[in-house]
Amino acid sequence: MARAAPRIEVLCAHMGGPLWARKDEHAWSFPKGELDDGEEPFAAARREFAEELGIAAPTGAYRRLGEYRYSSGKVVVLFAVEADVPLEAIRPGTFEMEWPPRSGRRQEFPEVDRVAWFDVPVARTRLVAGQAPALDALRQLLAEAP
Repeated sequence: MARAAPRIEVLCAHMGGPLWARKDEHAWSFPKGELDDGEEPFAAARREFAEELGIAAPTGAYRRLGEYRYSSGKVVVLFAVEADVPLEAIRPGTFEMEWPPRSGRRQEFPEVDRVAWFDVPVARTRLVAGQAPALDALRQLLAEAP
């Protein structure tokens, strides 16, 4: 998700839950998630956007940024669209996990606890390492646009 303010900005979400609570640098992500069986990456991207942020994915001309492999081996397919999402409309979804570890207690946490628009240089310092190369792909895509 990108918007053309006076400069290019990307929508980033700070990962929710206790494991990310005290982290800021490289603790943000583009909205994304797992593919359901038989699901195409673009459909999954739009579904996950809605699940994570609680609002429908914006309409527009989406462009595929590429596939990005994390050090864990997980592969993420990212798409970009020019849109302006009002942050006040966002209502993050939740997930459950055992917390504290080995306590036997399950707690519910927001999938994301903050959402912000960052310009590309700032986003590069906030995004998880596996997604930072997508910023270069976005810049390349915008440079090629008519």
